[in-house]
Amino acid sequence: MDSLAYAKSRQQIWKRLEVLAKKGRLSGAEADEFFQLYQRTAADLAFLRANAPDPELIMHLSAILGRARSKLTAQQTSVFGALQKLFFVTLPYAFYRIRWWIFTTTLCCIMLFAIVLLTYLLNPQLIENLAPKDQLDYYAKVGFEAYYSAHPNSDFTLIVWTNNAWIALQCIASGVTGIYPLYVLWANTISVGQAGAVLASRDLLSEFFQLILPHGQLELFAIFIAGAAGLRLFWAWVRPRNMPRTQALAEEGRNTVMVGIGLVFVLLLSGVIEGFVTPSALLWPVKIIIGTLALLAVIFWFLYFGRKAARISESKQESVSAIGWTTEYA
Repeated sequence: MDSLAYAKSRQQIWKRLEVLAKKGRLSGAEADEFFQLYQRTAADLAFLRANAPDPELIMHLSAILGRARSKLTAQQTSVFGALQKLFFVTLPYAFYRIRWWIFTTTLCCIMLFAIVLLTYLLNPQLIENLAPKDQLDYYAKVGFEAYYSAHPNSDFTLIVWTNNAWIALQCIASGVTGIYPLYVLWANTISVGQAGAVLASRDLLSEFFQLILPHGQLELFAIFIAGAAGLRLFWAWVRPRNMPRTQALAEEGRNTVMVGIGLVFVLLLSGVIEGFVTPSALLWPVKIIIGTLALLAVIFWFLYFGRKAARISESKQESVSAIGWTTEYA
């Protein structure tokens, strides 16, 4: 094989990598391009070593990769780079991997909520069996709304955040059993459905949605994600694919831990909305819009950045499997 002809066909890739390696700071798109060019150039070097060992060309490519690797290492070890990778690669990718579990779990819980609400509304006696009449009246007319203003905003935010985060992390940690995640999802959905039925029985169903939708969209979605992650971990134990069960659990367990870390931040956002937006004097349509935008932002975050991370991961795996070589070799 003519190494000069090969070098000419790949020259633009190598030059672009060299330019990016010398650049002080890279944008998000440039960082993705830099990583991909690094992978392709490293693959070129391995190919040349095996098929056309031209010492001068190999030395030239090794120098380019050396500078690129130094920049890559520096970016990975900086605090800013680590945080950027955590929030725009690692965490969204962890959510993205289980996206169909998340959406399926969410749909099932919404359907269960509707079934519970309709069942209680069509059978008023079931509502009256939940508690004495005076307690139900107080809960519907005073207690449900008073709950959101019983503490100062910052204290209430901290209370709901820690409580919900603890429930989510428990759901994830015990996911391998397959039982606790189902229990949390079932109990939480039934409870919300019963609360809606109690307020509806007192002609306060609109107030129920006005109070729960601002923060509840994101808060409940986070619990659904925790349940989905726990169930996915259980499924990795039941169906380990073409690998030992312990290896499948370890692999899924690492992803599940990342989901748990991501949920801590998602629930912090929902806690802020519950502590400051839900009990505020804003018009209720504005409150619901804020909650909806927060939910859509989280979904967009893990779908968009998760898909990008998945593509990079797949291209990296394909290049490694194609040449049987890793980047550490260069």
